[in-house]
Amino acid sequence: MSQTVMQTGFSPAAFEEFLARRNEPNWLIDRRRAAWQQFNTLPMPGRGDEEWMRTDIRTFHLNRFSPPAIEAESPALDFPPALLSQGVELAGHVITHDSRPVADSLKPKWAERGVLFGSLDRLVAEHGEQIKQRLFSAVKPETDKFAALHAACWSGGTFLYVPRGVVIDEPLHSLSAASSGGIDLGHTLAILEEGAEATLLAETVSDRPDAGGLHCGAIELLVGNRAQLRYVNLQNWGSSMWHFAHQKAMVGADARIQWTIGALGAKLAQVNQHVALVGTGAEAQVNGVMFTEGKQQLTYNTHQHHMAPNCRSDLLYKGALQDKSRVVWRGMIKVDKLAQKTDGYQRNDNLILSEQARADSIPGLEIEADDVRCTHGSTAGRVDDEQIFYLRCRGLTRKEAVRIVVTGFFQQVFDRITIDSVREALGHAIGRRIREYD
Repeated sequence: MSQTVMQTGFSPAAFEEFLARRNEPNWLIDRRRAAWQQFNTLPMPGRGDEEWMRTDIRTFHLNRFSPPAIEAESPALDFPPALLSQGVELAGHVITHDSRPVADSLKPKWAERGVLFGSLDRLVAEHGEQIKQRLFSAVKPETDKFAALHAACWSGGTFLYVPRGVVIDEPLHSLSAASSGGIDLGHTLAILEEGAEATLLAETVSDRPDAGGLHCGAIELLVGNRAQLRYVNLQNWGSSMWHFAHQKAMVGADARIQWTIGALGAKLAQVNQHVALVGTGAEAQVNGVMFTEGKQQLTYNTHQHHMAPNCRSDLLYKGALQDKSRVVWRGMIKVDKLAQKTDGYQRNDNLILSEQARADSIPGLEIEADDVRCTHGSTAGRVDDEQIFYLRCRGLTRKEAVRIVVTGFFQQVFDRITIDSVREALGHAIGRRIREYD
């Protein structure tokens, strides 16, 4: 395998070398340079920032990583199999490795109807004018240092474009793989025009369960008027991976998004997940399943932004924690002054499986309109010993009993997921992680 690796960290020289290898249009190079300037200006987030006050990144050293290198040959991938696509007839797929495109495909019948799906690296060169106005229209590089770094050095992303009125009745799938110690800077951009429909299944995987490395990514989901998108994002990195991400959906008039998050991997995850309801009658359902072990910490900041009247958002996050792990969920429903007749709901429940695990839930409301219905809530509790005792009296081991209790705890989220393969994949992945306790 022929490979060129830049060992100089995120230095000016490494950045210039990265640009020189990209062969991209001038407008994109200019945007990357502007984001690079922001990256060098912005401070590293810290405990003084509201969204970072419960996240400690003092042991994270960015200078240990470098911009993605270029391989002359596609690597021979040896990774665990994809979970979300097993037994599913796909309309197309995309594979990246260490932030480099490896393969992509789309069935001819969809390509003939104007659908674009594949590597963002490739399609930005072929359809630049179509992508130019949408790229980073939702996730802004100036948000923080990690967003600026991503905007400057993104590589190995996924692009989906569905024209007006086209309904794709088969799921599309993308897999981002990382080697131990590798880097993933993938960017997902999905655009659904008016009346379009699609399902996109996206997942991440490392070459080893304990693999380390860095993911600094972004997701932009642009759902046009009366369009419908089902998006599933399964984060399954190795247990030593640093995971930083900005994710945002913008939903048009009478459009709908169902967004499902599965968060299982990473050493530390700091994710901002925003849904903006920008058109009258827009709807968003957000589902989250988190399962942590060891000394993992997963921090998810969710934001349901009602910008137009008669919109509805419904968020349900559930987390189960074992060992010395920690989950932080900080949710906000924001209702603008013009967003009358808003219906907003958010809930976070946590199941504590060990004495040393910790869950922090911080729901919030910021309401400027006067004709709304917004509710929120959170719960945290330990496994009911009486339930475990009852199940063990039926001949089950403690691990089997805990698995049944955990499955029942997540069932409310699973029932909201309309894709059978996703429900099964999440259930199996969580079941395999449950520890044996005395």
